[in-house]
Amino acid sequence: MGSYFPSLLEPRRRAERALLAVVQEAYILGVSTRKMETLVRTLGMEGISRSEVSRICGELDEEVNRWRKRPLEGAYPYLWLDATYVKVREGGMVVNHAIVIAYGVRETGEREILGIEVGLGEDGAFWTEFLRELISRGLVGVRLVVSDAHLGLQEAIVTVLNGAAWQRCRVHFMRNALVRVPRGAQSEVAAVIRSIFAQPDKESARSQLRFVVDQLRPKYHRVSELLEGAEEDLLAHMSFPREHWRKLHSTNPLERVNKEIKRRTNVVGIFPNRNAVIRLVGALLMEQQDEWMSGRCYLSVESMRKITTYQQQEKQLVGCRS
Repeated sequence: MGSYFPSLLEPRRRAERALLAVVQEAYILGVSTRKMETLVRTLGMEGISRSEVSRICGELDEEVNRWRKRPLEGAYPYLWLDATYVKVREGGMVVNHAIVIAYGVRETGEREILGIEVGLGEDGAFWTEFLRELISRGLVGVRLVVSDAHLGLQEAIVTVLNGAAWQRCRVHFMRNALVRVPRGAQSEVAAVIRSIFAQPDKESARSQLRFVVDQLRPKYHRVSELLEGAEEDLLAHMSFPREHWRKLHSTNPLERVNKEIKRRTNVVGIFPNRNAVIRLVGALLMEQQDEWMSGRCYLSVESMRKITTYQQQEKQLVGCRS
């Protein structure tokens, strides 16, 4: 049977080609799911040879890896770090692997995907190595890092990006807080906590947070303790221009990208190896990067110029409080 693989791949977008390549590679290695086998047959790709699959995958891998290792130019005041998990065949077993991704905003206001890596877990060593790789490629000027409160990631941020503020993702925090509250009271507690973030400035938010802590302590002391300990990390974004707050308080601005990653990786189910994960997710992120670069700036140049002024004002306020 002749191979339909190249004719199916070549006219397609990069991410579609990568998905088909990963599916076919998994299929010939015998790790595909029923869904993938059905997809392969539907596309008429059963006749492809291993050498042809290897050639196609090699071309895509070279393209993605060249993009992953590109030099980073200019300063990136804002950095988001996020992770998701996929299943990978390794050593005869199926093992969960973390995909970690770095997104940044340049000093010019443009959003950019800075890096992607795959590993066995999100421990401090893995995150530290990932961040050091970004530094070696030219990452500079980071003022604020936005992420969830994973301990290994926090340790890596302190180690590698010392001097940058850390914003704890508000969405992840709210989930962590509400599991400490009976279901019937969750909406009430959530509304009280949200009142903190509705304040017009950081000092007002700080005062409201302490009021809410006192208000919650009698009935929900576990939530009040969590909130009290997270004060600086939840309000860090308020030390930056107000125009940026909505996009800085959580990792939610990346939700659409992350959903697309999950949609495509769910099609594969079990990846045949780590390279296949990087190939598919890297191709998706390259296309997202192209879309961002051809659109409007994520944050205006004028508002980005205010960052230094706002940070100077914050230092003055800290000096007055001390």
